Amino acid sequence: MNATGPRIAVYTGSFDPITLGHLSVIERSCRLVDTLILGVGINVEKTPMFSREERVEMVERATRHCPNVEVRTFSGLAVAFVRECGAHVMIRGVRPLTDIAGEFTMMMANRQLDPGVETVFLMADEEFTHVSSSLIKQILPLSTDDKLARFVPESVIPALRAKVPLQVSQAP
Repeated sequence: MNATGPRIAVYTGSFDPITLGHLSVIERSCRLVDTLILGVGINVEKTPMFSREERVEMVERATRHCPNVEVRTFSGLAVAFVRECGAHVMIRGVRPLTDIAGEFTMMMANRQLDPGVETVFLMADEEFTHVSSSLIKQILPLSTDDKLARFVPESVIPALRAKVPLQVSQAP
């Protein structure tokens, strides 16, 4: 990123599924740059609920209102993907303060791998600090669509329901 070129930043994640917390970071990031590239990757430590293609479709639907967003897939190191995109800025969303230690460690490793890439941390909005893709997967079978809409974009709910239908309570 230089004084005469476009301001490009990259926000990577597995987005399995995209949450309102992700969307908040995306919308705020869009105001800071000319182009925000969302890199949909694979977290090797987790088993995904959705294929990469399904995640891309969900992210594209959820960010349709953001004209300066591009959605791409990547594999490998996020810092290398940032460079492939022609960017020098990586956006990271931080939820609870306990995320900071892990994110700081990753930032320092990325700085060793490519000192020309800067990491910008955006704190999650207070109302989303507890929201994670793992939480969504836990509450999905037991939450109505109205309740899910408090955690994920409404455009994502049909894809979630296709994977895990609502379990009807069998109260006596």
